[in-house]
Parts: sequence; structure tokens; C-alpha cells
Amino acid sequence: MSKTLLFTFLIFLLVSCKSKNENNVTEVDICVYGGTSAGIIAAYTARKQGKSVIVIEPGNYLGGLTSGGLGATDIGNKYAITGLAKDFYRRIGKYYDKFEQWTFEPHVASQVYDDLISEAGLTIHKNRRLVSVKKEDGWIKEIVVEDSKTPSSESNQTVKAKIFIDCTYEGDLMAKAGVSYITGREGNDQYGETYDGVQLSDFHQLPDGIDPYVKPGDPSSGMLWGIDTDSLARHVSGDKKIQAYNFRLCLTQDKGNQISFVEPDNYDATHYELLARIIDKEKWPSIRSNFTVDTLQNGIIKVHNTGGFLIKDMPNGKTDFNNFGGFSTDMIGANYDYPEGNYDTRKKIWKDHEDYTKGLLYFLSHDEKIPQAIREEMLSWGWCKDEFKDLDGFSSQLYVREARRMIGELVMTQKHCVGDEVVDDQVGMAAYGMDSHNCQRLVVNGMVKNEGDVQKRVPKPYPISYRAIVPKENECKNLLVPVCVSASHIAFGSIRMEPVFMVLGQSAATAAVFAINNNTSVQQVDTKKLLEELTKNPLADGSQPEILIDNNDTDNVLIKGMWQTKAGGYGINQLYDDQPGELKTIGYSPTIPKSGEYEIYAYFSKLKGRSTGTWFAVNVNSEEKPLMLQTSSIKEMGLSSGEWVKIGVFNLPKGKNSYVEITNKGADGIVTADAIIWEPVKRKK
Repeated sequence: MSKTLLFTFLIFLLVSCKSKNENNVTEVDICVYGGTSAGIIAAYTARKQGKSVIVIEPGNYLGGLTSGGLGATDIGNKYAITGLAKDFYRRIGKYYDKFEQWTFEPHVASQVYDDLISEAGLTIHKNRRLVSVKKEDGWIKEIVVEDSKTPSSESNQTVKAKIFIDCTYEGDLMAKAGVSYITGREGNDQYGETYDGVQLSDFHQLPDGIDPYVKPGDPSSGMLWGIDTDSLARHVSGDKKIQAYNFRLCLTQDKGNQISFVEPDNYDATHYELLARIIDKEKWPSIRSNFTVDTLQNGIIKVHNTGGFLIKDMPNGKTDFNNFGGFSTDMIGANYDYPEGNYDTRKKIWKDHEDYTKGLLYFLSHDEKIPQAIREEMLSWGWCKDEFKDLDGFSSQLYVREARRMIGELVMTQKHCVGDEVVDDQVGMAAYGMDSHNCQRLVVNGMVKNEGDVQKRVPKPYPISYRAIVPKENECKNLLVPVCVSASHIAFGSIRMEPVFMVLGQSAATAAVFAINNNTSVQQVDTKKLLEELTKNPLADGSQPEILIDNNDTDNVLIKGMWQTKAGGYGINQLYDDQPGELKTIGYSPTIPKSGEYEIYAYFSKLKGRSTGTWFAVNVNSEEKPLMLQTSSIKEMGLSSGEWVKIGVFNLPKGKNSYVEITNKGADGIVTADAIIWEPVKRKK
């Protein structure tokens, strides 16, 4: 080849490479990294508000844990869930011919996310994972992502955006952007907490007397699999240990829709020897969760766990299997390297959890060390043929309960959870208890014990600070972090629920729009205007919002008679009457913004001794329309505190010319008065 031809060929290669690199550059207003539940809601919000958006998902599936097996929603109080997150569960409800639904099949959740993606016309790039982040003067200018399946610098993609939102469970974009974060548990003294750090609990615990050694009583034989050789650290001290991960499993007993358990990859029955000893000690009557509480002579409360799974019913004969007791689907102590691990490390940890989980079900259903009755019960279950079809029924998302947690200008702590401190820049609420799964399994006083379990209720829904979803301004000016939020370990245990992540995803995207429109950093967003926008435009599409009046809304609720207050229900509390006789009423007076048809719903909590019927009266222009709801027959679905029940459809005039009244008239049990919703019919799809 002549020098001229060689030179021409080299120039051609350089131009081709440059052209190829230029073709792999994407410029948008907002880049969402992570197609989790928060990521899809964030992207939908931004598109509905007129911004160009791209979603980069490192894996192959969208929706995170919500579509990945967690079908029995954990929330604590539905009052905390607003906007598009609440609309998500309304959309789920339509699949089951209900107003809203909080327990659902994974494929239904996936379909709802697909609907949102289609409606907003979202651009989604799956199997693309972060390689690098370029920053200038505190602003992320661009990120580079690679093909997760076949990494190659030639196929790398550059994404430039004005604002970035990290919606991953791991916080990878946050970390590569140089934002401060923590992994593990703080000591209680760091934030003046009670439930952080090392905690030895009776719940989700092994019974006393379980020997830790391969040959009982012989330390020279070595520890059973899964037991840490560390000694128990000082109570409430901090460490780098991570609460256990697992998979939420969608199983069925329907033989026509069932895939049987088979011996999985890397199966080793010795990994479950500890479980066999527990079952023998506790004499399990079933695999289903059960616990009893005894009060000892010294006043100490002792909890006895039996059964290995918390089984929550879902529609169409399916269930959500979750961790329960001393040895279950949580792979305790196997995830310490996950938060900071590289992609290969995480892939191995993920696979280890998959093998462990499949092996657990196979062991319980086939190993002769397990009592025959337990084996037969386990064999009655199987994977669902119509869920996770490309994974043979196995869940698509590892439950990464906690990884990195940002350290922002404000750190949410136990004090915020219990109401000792209240933030003034709310962008969402949380209501679940402070919940940490076990972090380690070790030997205490010669017995095997789990450590790290905490389950403490919060008194009522509490606000989450905007400062908890943005970094410190001197670290990064155009990044929002609605999943790996700025929170202590134990506060994160309350916040880390999928519906809350969706709420914070919407808040983050709306804040991103504000920052772009006003040409400011995310830290300079006016949080009062942000909350106002989230309140008046909850579906991010300009549609008329529903009207909700809770019993604590003194401006719009008129109480006659001596009603009592009871914890629970929707919001902070509910009112109730259990003394029939004197006529008592509660009137709810909405301000109707536009005349038209409205569906009216009343909230009913789970409550024993409820009256068989509750009288309502809908008053329109002084014309009363009384009706009775058969409240004793209300089906109590889901994990949360109750359910909305339709009162009826009414044509209401604009203004304050109508109200709904609840009365104790004719009651033969407890009558409750909680929240009322007016849903515009014309807005419904």
C-alpha cells in the first residue's frame, strides 16, 4: 500500500471514529439514571411538564422492586402517599375493578409502568450502566454509560443534561459525582438516636440453645455456614454492616399455573443445616409465619418465632413470600460488599442470593432432615408460570434494602420519624415504622443469634425534607437523589418504601423543572412554590385534582356530639362512636371548583366490632340524599389500614353548596368517621 493510500485510510478511520462518537452523544434537559419505581415516575413527571428526558437503566427490567416481586405494598398509612404514586395504585385498582389496589401481581405493575412510559413517550435505554461522570465547577456536564451485557468503549454513550436524577437503589451516580455518602450504621451518639447501631432483638431471632458448630459441641469442627466469627460489638455502636437483602417471591398453589422447585445451581444442603436445627427446636407447625409473646417473671417480654415465611395473599391465587423468623429468605451477612462493589462483585452477590433463595425452597421441599409435613406443605407451592416468564418465575429484582445513603445539608433521623423534629421544606411524607432487617448472624453466649433487627412504629405520617434529596451545594449543583436519600440508617428504614420513592421521584423531577426554568441550582429551588405545585398539580398534567377532607380538617369538618378519637385510619387518626343513643353527626364540606359529576368515597379502617351499617347523607343545595353502607361486610384487602368504599356518584354545584354527613343513627356497633374523597368523574380514564 502506498503512503498516500495509507494516509487516506488513516484519515478515514479517524473521521469514522469521530462520527461514531458524535452519534453516541445524547443531549436532554433531564437525565434519569435508574429505571426503578422512582425513576419511571420522575421521568413521566418531567415529560408531562414539557422537558426532554432520557431514562438510563443499568439492568434489563423497569419498575424496580414494585414490578420485581413486592406485590404486597409496605406503607404504614396511605395518607402519606400522594400525586402520581397514589395514582399508580389507582391504576392498579382499575385492573382489579377497584378504586385503588395495594396488593397486586408483578405483571400488572409492569403493565402500569408500560402505560406511563407510553403516555409520556419516554425514551428508555436499558442495559446501560455508568462508567464516568464529568463535572465542571460543581455541575455535572455529562455522564458516560456502557453496554451492561457486552461492555466496549466503542459502544459507550455520552449523555449531556441540565439536571441529573439518581434513582438507583445503589446511588452510583451520586457517588461518582463526588457527593458525600455513608454506608452501614451510625452509632446512636452521632444523631442522638435510640435504634441505630448494633441491636440484639427477640424478633426475627433464633430460639435459645441452637449450637453453632458443624458437630454440636465441637468448636474444632468449625462454624455452620452463614455464621460470622466476629464477636458481638457494643450495643448501639456503629459499623459498616448492611441490613440483609432478599428476593420477594411470587408463588402460587395453583397447579395449573405452577413451576415446581428444582435443585438450583451451586446447591449445597449444608448451607441450610442451621435451618434444620431451628425447625427441630421450634417444632414448626407450618412454613407460615407465627409468633407468640410471653412475659417472663422479671417482666421481660420474650418473642417466639415459628415458620419461615411471611406469606401475603395477592389476587388470582398468588402470594408475596417475604422473610420471617430466624432463618428465611434474608441472606444475612452476604451483602457487605454490595454498596461499594464493582459490577462484577455485585453480579456475584446477586447470583449468590438467587442460588441461596432457590436452594432454601428446594431444601424445605426435598431434604429428609425436614419433617414430612413441612416438605409436603412446601411442595404445594411453586413459581408462577405467568410471572417473570423469561426468568422461569423467579423475581427480577434483588431487594436492595439499603446501600449508600447521601449526606446532605439535612440528615433525616429518628427524631424526624417520631416527631421530635419537624422539617419546614416538605416534599413528601413517610409513615412506615423504623425497620431494619438483621445485619449479622453470630455466636452470643455459645448460641447462634441474629443481630440488627429493629421494628419500631412511628406515631403518625411525618414530612421528608427537600434538603434530604439534594446534595450539599458545594458538592453538586444539578443532581437530585430521591432514593438514596440523606438519612440515618434507622430513619432510612422508615423512608425506604416503594410508594415513598415514587413520591420523592415526582418531587425531584418537579424541582428539576423549576431549576431549569429559573436557571438555578437545585439547592436554590423555592420549596414553598415546589410544594404548592405538587399540591395543585398532583398528576403533573394540569388536570383537576381530587378533593380530600380528613376528619382533622377543622376548617371543613363540623362535629356535633361527643365523638372519640382513635389512632389509625387514614392520616393521624379517626373519630368513632361506640355509645348509640344520643344522635351524633360529622359533616364534611368541600369547596367544589367546577360543577359536575363526582364519585364520593369514604375511608374505612380495619376495626373489630364495627356497626353492620353506617348512615351517610349527601346534601346538595339543601336536598338530602340519605343512604346506608353495609360496613360490616367491607372486604379488608392489603397490608395497610383499610380501604375506600364508594358512597355514590353525585352531580355537585360549584362552590360550598354540598356536604357529606356521617351519623351514628341506627348503629349496632362502632361507627367511624375518617376521610372523604370527591373524585371528578370527567377526569377518570
